[in-house]
Amino acid sequence: MASPNVVTITDANFDQEVLKSPVPVVLDFWAEWCGPCKMLAPVLDELATEYAGKIKVGKVNIDQYGMLAAPYNIASIPTLLFFKGGQVAGQLVGF
Repeated sequence: MASPNVVTITDANFDQEVLKSPVPVVLDFWAEWCGPCKMLAPVLDELATEYAGKIKVGKVNIDQYGMLAAPYNIASIPTLLFFKGGQVAGQLVGF
């Protein structure tokens, strides 16, 4: 079960939760069928809980919101994008 501090990102809330976030955002592009994504989930839950209020952890299900992945050239999952001030500041691919 995901931490209550992890935000589900959709096309409806992407701008507000990610691009306009007052705190840095760790954004996880994942899918239900992805084994490494499932392995990463508890780590992100812990991160979200430990740094609540200092960073935001969000998750984008690419099967539901693949259009959010396209502008960032997400080719493999899990992929983590780090946003600061609405801009991508870093990226990690894989578990």
